[in-house]
Amino acid sequence: MSASELFRRVFVKDFGLKFISLLLACGLWLMVARDPIAEVDTRVPIEFLNFPGNLEIDSASSTEALVRVRGPERLIHRLRTGDVRAQVDLASAEPGQRTFDLSTRQIHVPPDIDAVQVNPTQFQLSFDIRTSKTVPVRPRVTGGFAEGMRVSQLLVDPANVAISGPRHHVDAVDSATTDPIDATGTLTRATFVTHAFVSDPLVLVAHPTPIRVTVIMEREGK
Repeated sequence: MSASELFRRVFVKDFGLKFISLLLACGLWLMVARDPIAEVDTRVPIEFLNFPGNLEIDSASSTEALVRVRGPERLIHRLRTGDVRAQVDLASAEPGQRTFDLSTRQIHVPPDIDAVQVNPTQFQLSFDIRTSKTVPVRPRVTGGFAEGMRVSQLLVDPANVAISGPRHHVDAVDSATTDPIDATGTLTRATFVTHAFVSDPLVLVAHPTPIRVTVIMEREGK
């Protein structure tokens, strides 16, 4: 192939398309070159990966990281919740208190944005063995009753629920409680549908289900 033919193939053939592509590339370069660099701090929850199935975090405090990110101002302004993520691998976690490192290498950000700082660089978590047990449901009945009437019996269905959580927290729970039941005006009996819960935020009702509480009244002095 002669030099002239090579020149025509490279520079002359489809010249219009190549010229437009060149203009677009130059325009994009100019836009990026003029886009100032900005930084912003964002607070994100720390995501835990490979959480051991037999453990629970034995702490009620939330774990967050303050991450400083840097990038073109137009991209920084478009950041949304969830665009910046901090992740820690818990595959090696064992019962007891453990210290974990957190660095910018564990921060996931969108393309063309960099994580330049993270705080804290270390944090501690306490782990306990996950356990469960069955506890009775204690209903809470409130309200004003007719003169001379009192609650004689409370029927609860189901009478027990399963709870789960960190072992020493579960061991300290002896019952679950219902939401307050307003039985005002009940003269003989009435059935209310409510829910049971445990006040310890680290202990959960394993299989939440509606709780039916039947309030039976009687006259005082019987």
